[in-house]
Amino acid sequence: MAYTEYKVIYVTEGGCGTILLGSSGLPIQKIEAELNDHAAEGWQLVFQAIENKRFLLFWTREAAIITLGR
Repeated sequence: MAYTEYKVIYVTEGGCGTILLGSSGLPIQKIEAELNDHAAEGWQLVFQAIENKRFLLFWTREAAIITLGR
């Protein structure tokens, strides 16, 4: 399917949870709310990637990179 517009959403796990717990996981409810809001505007999920990134020297933090199209 050919899309004429694209939008990228970047959602990361919380910094406090990463520091205190070592890893807290991605906020699923936040991702779900974002996707529902954009779907109501006509956006569709095109691609999703999970990224692990260094956070404050000792920890790593996950992020979801979500590409939407319409």
